[in-house]
Amino acid sequence: MSDLEPKRLALLRILEILEKHSDEKHPLKQDEILRILERDYGIVLERKAVGRIVSLLKDAGYEIASTPAGCYLFVRTFEDSEIHLLIDGILASKHVNPRHSKELIERLTSLASPSFRGNVKNLYAVNDWDKTESPVLFYNVGIIDQAIEKGRQIEYDYVKYGTDKKPHVTSHQRGTPYLLILHNQRYYLMSLNEKFKTVFYNRVDHIVNVRLTDEPATPIRSIPGYENGIDYKRFSTALPYMFADRPEPVEFLAETWVIDQVIDWFGKEIVIEPVDENRCHVRVRSSPSAMKYWALQYAGAVEIISPANLREEIGKTLAEAAEKYQKQ
Repeated sequence: MSDLEPKRLALLRILEILEKHSDEKHPLKQDEILRILERDYGIVLERKAVGRIVSLLKDAGYEIASTPAGCYLFVRTFEDSEIHLLIDGILASKHVNPRHSKELIERLTSLASPSFRGNVKNLYAVNDWDKTESPVLFYNVGIIDQAIEKGRQIEYDYVKYGTDKKPHVTSHQRGTPYLLILHNQRYYLMSLNEKFKTVFYNRVDHIVNVRLTDEPATPIRSIPGYENGIDYKRFSTALPYMFADRPEPVEFLAETWVIDQVIDWFGKEIVIEPVDENRCHVRVRSSPSAMKYWALQYAGAVEIISPANLREEIGKTLAEAAEKYQKQ
């Protein structure tokens, strides 16, 4: 039994008991609530007091069902299906390391019904997912959020993995942070590199030794191309990969079977014109660097038409790749 708690906390504790231990398949009788109340919180009540408290909770707006088998909370802050969706998001997020993933899943699971908690198996599988090993992600996010809120610059070291599979510092950067972006299952920091006066996108889990400085932030609207602020939609359409060069018009031919993927990547505002029954002419705005990698991914179904230098660069890359595969 835990240390004795004052009876005035009984209302709060009974609500916690209903949240943690009850659902449609697990209704609680008053005697069961009394037993848990005494066991977990050291609070001893009369049987009739439980009924009065449950009525008070109903009057306060809590959706509690009373049945011959007992009472249970049937409307929660999150539905089980919503918690399942959030857990799947954590498991698929490569920027959250296994320890934090497990902790977050445990917290979310505590909000779910007893039936859901009994079926959660992926709590024990987080180490099997391909996740970052960085333990400082949440600390980095906290410092970056402070800098954005206070209008200050930050300094940090940026690391990349070497052939030894270990992170190595490759640069020291000072910049103005503007936005944290979740893109392609990775967290990126959009910031202005104060040395080069260029907008960069850096992986947050590759940032170490981050520090808040006293230097004032450079306003985003003072940067050429961002006079109207940040176009949030641009990150999901013009930047299929996080390259910092400016989006420009790109035209390509695409086989009809891949149009579904084109719309997935670039949205519905693109221009699509049929060429024949097998191909379409597509016009988008995209970062040329990002477009190169995207087009190579779909090289069997996509042919870049313009700009000419992008077409030439992709052709050269494909030729070099073909030569490598022709070697015995």
